[in-house]
This record gives sequence, C-alpha cells and structure tokens, in this order.
Amino acid sequence: MPNIYVTREIPQPALEFLQEEAEVVDVNPHDRILEHEEFLESIAGRDGVLCTLNNKVDAATLDAAPSVKVFANFAVGFNNFDVTAATERGVVITNTPGVLTDATADLSWALLFATARRVVEADEFLRAGRFKGWAPMMYLGADITGSTLGIIGAGRIGTAMGLRASAFRMNVLYCNSSSNSPELDGKGARRVELDELLSESDFVSIHAPLNEKTHHLIGRDELARMKSSAHLINTARGPIVDEAALVEALQNGTIAGAGLDVFEDEPALKPGLAELKNVAILPHIGSATTGTRTKMALMAAGNIMAVLNGERPENPVNPEVLK
Repeated sequence: MPNIYVTREIPQPALEFLQEEAEVVDVNPHDRILEHEEFLESIAGRDGVLCTLNNKVDAATLDAAPSVKVFANFAVGFNNFDVTAATERGVVITNTPGVLTDATADLSWALLFATARRVVEADEFLRAGRFKGWAPMMYLGADITGSTLGIIGAGRIGTAMGLRASAFRMNVLYCNSSSNSPELDGKGARRVELDELLSESDFVSIHAPLNEKTHHLIGRDELARMKSSAHLINTARGPIVDEAALVEALQNGTIAGAGLDVFEDEPALKPGLAELKNVAILPHIGSATTGTRTKMALMAAGNIMAVLNGERPENPVNPEVLK
C-alpha cells in the first residue's frame, strides 16, 4: 500500500479516492505554499506526490526523494519540472490536460471583456459613490463584436478561445509553433506569423506553453508592434510576457489595456502594475471552478495510483519512462 503526499488541500472527492487506495495520505496542513526545504522534508520516503505548479522539482529535488516513483502535477503546464532529470531517474511526471480547457478559455474571455469595457474601473467608480448619473463620455471602452482576435498558441485552450469568438463575429488570427488548427481553420480563422498577428489584432490572447522559446515572447519590441488601441490577455504563464515592459507600455499608452491571470514572478507583481487603471488582474484563477478543480484533482490522483499499481497513467508527460 503506497505512501502519498499532497502538497496543498485539494477537493475532497480526490482525497477520498486516495485514502481508499493508499496506506498513508498526508496533506500539507498549512494554507500556503510550502517553502522548498519543507517540500523536501515532506516528500522524503514517499511513493507518490501530488503537487502544484508552485513546487519546483529539479534534479536536486529528485535526488533528495529517491523513493518517489511519480509526481502528479495539479496543472496542465509542467514548467516547474526538470522533465529530463526525472526521465533519467525513471520518475514519471503527469499533468491534467483537457479538463480545464473550457474554464480557462471562459476566464480569458472574462478578462477580455473586463479590460475592453473597463469593468473594474467602472465598478470601483460606482462603489466609491462617484456615479451621479448617465453621461455620454463616461467610461468609453473598446468594441468587441466584429473586431480582430489574435491567439498565440492554438492548443486546446487557444482553440477553445477562438471558437468562442465566432459568437461575436470576430476575425480570428492565430500563430502556432507546429501546425494548423483544423477547428479554427474550419471557422474561417487564419494562421499567420507573430508579427502580423500583433500588428493586426485588436485583442491578443496568449495560450502558449512556457519554455525556452516562449520566455519573454512578448517584450518591448512586440508590444510596440501592437495597435495603440489593442489589449493583451494572458492566462497561460506569466514569464511569456516581459512584465516590466508591459507596465511601461500600459503607462505610456503603447497599448490600451491588459487582462492578466498570471505573472512573471508570481505571486509578486512588477512595480507599478497594481496601480494601473487600464489593467484587470486576477490571482491565477483560470481553472478555478468547483467542477474543473475536482476533475483536475481526480485526474492527478488517478495518475498517481495508476503508476503505483503498475499501470499506464492517463496523462504521462514523459511516457518513455513507462516503456
């Protein structure tokens, strides 16, 4: 019977599943991210670890916990892992793709609407008691219907974002590292290079994975290529955007606004970002619905038990370990 550690509280159905299947299931008792030393102490001697994107698992971590056979990431992204080091040590890494697609795409649209229609600004204005009646020029925002949406990364979430755009009669452009998206193409979308996407789009939404090629993919030069009336949406990973350059662009009017659910040095924000009125910021809640987080937790738990039972997990990041 396996010994499992869970690095943050997760929905109860997944904990109950693990408790039925494992001899020991310990959960981080603190409502916070574990310090790295605490993380190392907690996973020592375990067979499996259900972790979050906040837990860095590098070669040193793997060597400090040689008994761990599987790390199940409670996220679709896995940039918190040294996958090569895990593969070399025969440790399986899994993630939770698919189940969070719609929730994250929905939140991307929420941010797009919030920044385009200045929802946060207007809400604060009203709550402060400053609303004295309707006015023709009060909180003018950007038109969404009939505008151009540019999608960076046409995977599951990017595709879902683009498909929703048809309801607003938007022109959709997308750039992708590997291939065309048949689903988006079928809706009249057009695959273009990044420069064209940036210069032509009224809204740019990022859905690419974080890796060496996408780190600071959007920096000062890229922001300068965007329309001064454009808005940038990021629900992928913070370091894809040079956050300091974004703050400067928002301050100077290089672009009109931004909607962010992720940040470069999360949970810290770059100086000046929180004070800006033309940005809507959220605390990384892209997949935060009860249904989605429960599905993610059950998937991660199922991945752990599959590996520990000698079966193939549903979502291996490094399937070559299983051969």
